[in-house]
Amino acid sequence: MDVAANLATIQQEIDNVCMQKNRNPNDITLIGVTKYVTIERTREAIDAGIVNLGENRLEGFLEKYAHFTNEAKWHFIGTLQTRKVRDVIDKIDVLHSLDRISLAKEIEKRANKPVDCFVQVNVSGEASKHGLAMEEVLPFIEQLALFQKINVVGLMTMAPHTDDKEKIRSVFKQLHALRVSVQNKGYPFAPCNYLSMGMSNDYQIAIEEGATHIRIGSKLVGSDH
Repeated sequence: MDVAANLATIQQEIDNVCMQKNRNPNDITLIGVTKYVTIERTREAIDAGIVNLGENRLEGFLEKYAHFTNEAKWHFIGTLQTRKVRDVIDKIDVLHSLDRISLAKEIEKRANKPVDCFVQVNVSGEASKHGLAMEEVLPFIEQLALFQKINVVGLMTMAPHTDDKEKIRSVFKQLHALRVSVQNKGYPFAPCNYLSMGMSNDYQIAIEEGATHIRIGSKLVGSDH
């Protein structure tokens, strides 16, 4: 597994899609998802130039954070249990999974500074996925006006695991349209400039549909599982 070579390949694909879509590749934030790999592989990723790292389990995150505290921007991309907020919230740069008021309240109570948050949306409506239903998103974001420590930077979703590219594209299109609806409200606490969508198997489609943050694990750093 050559992380630097994988990164070069992915970057080339990002550049190609951006050229076709008249987008600036610098507008795409690549998050290396290191949840399934060792400390050593994570070190390779950092050495290859990955500055944004994503973890989705508290234990794995804390272990990596202890090793690489100031060497990366940390994105927590998994479901965050309310009782674990205190262990994580001041160590991460971005939370990709805000999906309930109880979590917002705990962040408000525990965070020492405002936290950039993506609101997680279950666009596909699959029972196995976390996140708000599409119609719940605007009312939810309106409730966040009361919270000083939450800055809604964007929306996040996961597409279904399918080979049906049009189904995947439809999910990303819907999230993009929803983000525009939020932006049009002009909330100062929810600029909602970003879209976190696209993983190893579908990030090119995500970029075509407006993704600004892509979360890539296996294609970049492989998997130890």
